[in-house]
This record gives sequence, C-alpha cells and structure tokens, in this order.
Amino acid sequence: MDRKQHWDAVYAAKRTEELTWFQAEPAVSLALIRRAGVGPDETVLDVGGGTSLLSSFLLDEGFQEVSALDISAEALARAKGQMGVRAQEVEWIEADLLAFDPPRQWSLWHDRAVFHFLTEPEDREAYCRALNRGLEPGGHVIIATFAPDGPIRCSGLEVVRYSPQSLGAVLGSEYELKGSVPEAHETPKGGTQSFVYSWFQRRGKV
Repeated sequence: MDRKQHWDAVYAAKRTEELTWFQAEPAVSLALIRRAGVGPDETVLDVGGGTSLLSSFLLDEGFQEVSALDISAEALARAKGQMGVRAQEVEWIEADLLAFDPPRQWSLWHDRAVFHFLTEPEDREAYCRALNRGLEPGGHVIIATFAPDGPIRCSGLEVVRYSPQSLGAVLGSEYELKGSVPEAHETPKGGTQSFVYSWFQRRGKV
C-alpha cells in the first residue's frame, strides 16, 4: 500500500473525532502563529492538514490567504465538508508533499505531525526541498512532532521522535530556532501523546 492509499484508508475508517490526533481547537498552533507575529495579511500553508480545523480558525481571525495540503483526497473532502460554504475561502491542494513542487512561496509553513513519519533520509531531504522552495526568506516554520518521550508508532507506521534541536539539525543552518512548546495531547480514547512544537525562522529578510 502506498502513502496515498494508506492515508485514504485511515481517514475512511474513522470519524474525524475518533482520529488520535483530533483537536477541537489547535490552541498551541494558534498561539505560536501569534507569537511569530504572522498576521492576517500574510500567507499560510498547512501541510498534512487533513481534517484539521486550523484553516477554519485562521479564517475566523481574519486571514485571507490560507492553503491546506494533504495527500489524502478523503481527508480533504471531509475538511471541506466541515467548513461548508467557507471552504471556498481556502486553497485546497491534494499532493504528496515529498513530490510537491510549490508554485509560490508562503509566509508561514505549518506542519502538525507530518515530519515525524519520515523515517528515511531521502524522504526528509525531499521534505526540506519542498520547504525551501515553498517558504519565503524570513518566513516562519512551525512543526509539531512526537517528542523524545512520545510514541514510537502511529497509525500503523513507525515514527522518528525529535527535540527542537534535533529537528533543527535536519532542517539545516538556514533555519533559526526561535522557540518551542511541549504538548501532552489527549487522544479521543483518553490516552496521552507527548508532542513538541518547534518554531523556526528562515534566515533572510528581517
């Protein structure tokens, strides 16, 4: 089963509220976006957005240019359905991030729980190529991964756990670590998963 088939199957098997990563409110992401000073007049790309409600919350805060990318058509269709008529205010991109050639650059690259699924060096390199092409100089990156004490598997797949520093080492010297926030994420079944959100700024424009 390839990546697309895997994630289509995952989303088809459960309701949104049953997915282990479900959040009624993406509170940590929103707090870090504000802390980074990314405002409604700037552009946001949510990679691996799935059925996340982040796009909806950003529209509520006045953002005008929000894009959401996911490999799963099933996830994107459900995300659009959740938003109703407001879905037309979001740019939806169905693509495999590892083969994605960004057509433009965004001010903020947001990723909650894609990067830690990249267990092969060549996949991490492909991710970084897309990031480097898709983020403007001086832009901000927020990546949430399982923390060093987090799970070792998720959705039937192995993961790589990160500290902010080890994640920064993969991204490279072009990205400056600006801050991080730990999160004890409560799953729908009452479990707890240890995440860390790492915020970087791409060197360049001040």
